[in-house]
Amino acid sequence: MSFVTEMADKLAQDTLKAMDELGEDRLYMDVAKVLAAASTTLEEAYLTSIRVRLAERRGRAFLIDFIRAKRAGTAPPQSE
Repeated sequence: MSFVTEMADKLAQDTLKAMDELGEDRLYMDVAKVLAAASTTLEEAYLTSIRVRLAERRGRAFLIDFIRAKRAGTAPPQSE
């Protein structure tokens, strides 16, 4: 992992924590705007990390819901 990627990923992790704590689900877009003004390279790496982490969250939530439904004998959620 490159230095830029590592920095971007750490910022993405911190941003997601802040989003969860504050209930600000679009905060990452504001952070990206600040980054874009200073470094498009860092902005791109940051947005990639955010997207991957948000996708992982959605995938994990789906998996948990699917397993719970199957164990309960109810219809599992449908993938979108």
